[in-house]
Amino acid sequence: MGGGTFGNWTPAAEFNIFVDAEAAKVVYDSSVPVTMFGLDVTHQVIATKDIIERVNKIDNEIAVFVKELLIFFGEAYKDHFGFNGGPIHDACTTMYLLKPELFKTEYLNVTVETKGEYSYGMTVVDTLSVTGREPNTNVALGVDTDAFWTLFEEILITFGDKDKNE
Repeated sequence: MGGGTFGNWTPAAEFNIFVDAEAAKVVYDSSVPVTMFGLDVTHQVIATKDIIERVNKIDNEIAVFVKELLIFFGEAYKDHFGFNGGPIHDACTTMYLLKPELFKTEYLNVTVETKGEYSYGMTVVDTLSVTGREPNTNVALGVDTDAFWTLFEEILITFGDKDKNE
């Protein structure tokens, strides 16, 4: 999880990339297969009050803990960014590993800005192929949010119930 076509730490840079843009640049410039889950997709998966209520109906310790996290992050995002809930950043990458068909991805060129005064840490995503650079990153751009939240609930139920039986 990191990057995006816009930022949350600066106008251009997402936090995870901003804190070590040079390391991120090495990864994106390598020949290692990379899938980027940036703000473009994670900001589509918002834990609204309705989602929190769905999680609240799950009767196990894991769901209670997750609900508390969702409330905490939701309040932080409301205070700082005016969101009506918190984005579920890191869970997007996990859900992709479990069920990649939930996400719309596109193979694009991504590079990391390490010299710009105002753009340091920005993941420069060539969505229109204007640079002529070869695509190097599978970029997540969309998500089936209904299916995401259904799977999210199923996981909380399954693993929470496992804890009850042990």
